[in-house]
Amino acid sequence: MQAQSQNPEQPQEVLPLAGFTVGVTAARRADELAALLERRGAAVLRAPALRIVPLPDDAELLAATKRLLDQSPDVVIATTAIGFRGWIEAADGWGLGEALLEQLRGVELLARGPKVRGSIRAAGLREAWSPASESMAEVLDRLLEEGVEGRRVAIQLHGEPLPGFIEALREAGAEVVGVPVYRWMPPEDIAPVDRMLDTIVARGLDAVSFTSAPAAASLLDRAQRRGMLGEVLDAFRHHVLPACVGPVTALPLQAHDVPTFQPERFRLGPLVQLLCCELPGRVRPLPIAGHRVEIRGHAVLVDGDLRAVPPAGMALLRALARRPGWVVPRADLLRVLPGAGRDEHAVETAMTRLRTALGAPKLIHTVVKRGYRLALDPSADAKYAPSA
Repeated sequence: MQAQSQNPEQPQEVLPLAGFTVGVTAARRADELAALLERRGAAVLRAPALRIVPLPDDAELLAATKRLLDQSPDVVIATTAIGFRGWIEAADGWGLGEALLEQLRGVELLARGPKVRGSIRAAGLREAWSPASESMAEVLDRLLEEGVEGRRVAIQLHGEPLPGFIEALREAGAEVVGVPVYRWMPPEDIAPVDRMLDTIVARGLDAVSFTSAPAAASLLDRAQRRGMLGEVLDAFRHHVLPACVGPVTALPLQAHDVPTFQPERFRLGPLVQLLCCELPGRVRPLPIAGHRVEIRGHAVLVDGDLRAVPPAGMALLRALARRPGWVVPRADLLRVLPGAGRDEHAVETAMTRLRTALGAPKLIHTVVKRGYRLALDPSADAKYAPSA
């Protein structure tokens, strides 16, 4: 939604993500992320790439909890607030809650960050230490400085890879026990993921957001199973911005040489702010027929006024904008028009609708018997002329 202008003669304020479409692959906190994006004007395509196994039903977590109760660890590392809470709640459901809490009171309990620390204290426990950076690397440094040889270290796993962390502890002599507080599984309904992949390949998304490494890996795995991994990777490298909440989340994409974008703080809010800067920054404003034109994902800004444009019109406009001011033949425009067939009359029909949608018919000139061109302002001709 756009904010209403107090002066009816002025264009409405345009939200930073208005006209852009962003894919959301998250399963957890997907509603929160989608709401943040939509409040900033984005259209959102949701496709949870994973589902989370409910903790009380997870036999693997039950077995790990019983092993820890039978043989107490020296150190327990809590990595996520939702995971720690879920572990305690699941243990309560199994009748092991009090025993687990009593055991945790007698160990060195480390919290990855402030949210985890809050969950620990809400359970009536106290953490021994928490890094200011919220970094697992800092947790590892502390443990190695203390010395872990002969010690039993339990770490709450949370579906994200921990590259080198467990290996470093084991090499230093520790016995490491993983506590899988929740497990990622493929989604029960794969259709939304397939729609997202098709839309990525068709360049119908401006960005895709990733909040966990398993979700990124799952999306790429599905693309590979459908025989379209190369097309998806090409889209991410050149057209669709892959926005990751942090460096660990980005690993599956980077393993395929896909450059990723990450906020400085690994949170949903900064991730959305990153998109608010990156997507508008990718748009090249064009001076056309005395107007300032910005071509966004599914809409066009004309002098700051957001204009919705149908997909056929956007396809034509993008083709014209690749060589601003130069004539594009009807035959070339017909090839980019979705589902147009061989009738060049379809170009004329779509062009009429495009001009109506833009609200400024003179932006596009008809060149008789040749095609169409953007009416680029004369002073801009040299700047936007194709290089030899």
